[in-house]
Amino acid sequence: MAFDINMIKEVYSKFPERVAAARAVVGRPLTLSEKILYAHLWDEATDKPGGMPSVSYERGNAYVDFAPDRVAMQDATAQMALLQFMQAGKKKVAVPSTTHLDHLIQAKVGATADLQNALNNSSEVFNFLQSVSNKYGIGFWKPGAGIIHQVVLENYAFPGGMMIGTDSHTVNAGGLGMVAIGVGGADAVDVMAGMPWELKFPKLIGVKLTGKLSGWTAPKDVILKVAGIVSAKGGTGAIVEYFGEGAISMSCTG
Repeated sequence: MAFDINMIKEVYSKFPERVAAARAVVGRPLTLSEKILYAHLWDEATDKPGGMPSVSYERGNAYVDFAPDRVAMQDATAQMALLQFMQAGKKKVAVPSTTHLDHLIQAKVGATADLQNALNNSSEVFNFLQSVSNKYGIGFWKPGAGIIHQVVLENYAFPGGMMIGTDSHTVNAGGLGMVAIGVGGADAVDVMAGMPWELKFPKLIGVKLTGKLSGWTAPKDVILKVAGIVSAKGGTGAIVEYFGEGAISMSCTG
């Protein structure tokens, strides 16, 4: 299932207007994360995606309805999510969505043997997910087609977009300047069913990077340093946004 170019064009066509409106409401310059968040508001008046910013939301306190562009699911969490979606009475998902069969493949012997073992042990789950995906217009990535967060990055991520995924590594798409957030299955169902996604407006932690990585360091060292400063609890409910010339030396996935 190829990326939805029409959806991406629509996001970009309205992006400048929404950012300008948000900047006027907030009364200050916006970070990239804020621009994306304010550009993906749910319109309460029409009960549809595409709300224009009219309120300045307090970070970490105000509850906001968002309209993500995409949904991604992995095979372990997609089972309950799709069972729940089947009860929504919809003929098709409201936003581009994909199912990726990768988590039920355990690495033990080698790619060929491990894949066959997964097919033998989880065929019922795989067949169910494929059947439901085909019925409701959901992109299907069969076992062996790739790891979800890398497939999403290479095929569906785009700068300025917003997506949610039932996998903690969904944030990998952030390497392309996308707000991508790991969620529970119920959140994914809401968006696939055409409902708003309610979220407490994220706090923002800005990290200015200077210099560049040496041959002895990796982007993960930066993550570990930041985690050591703010702690896991300190990063909860926040977007960590890196900026500065030091970010240039990092790869997209880094």
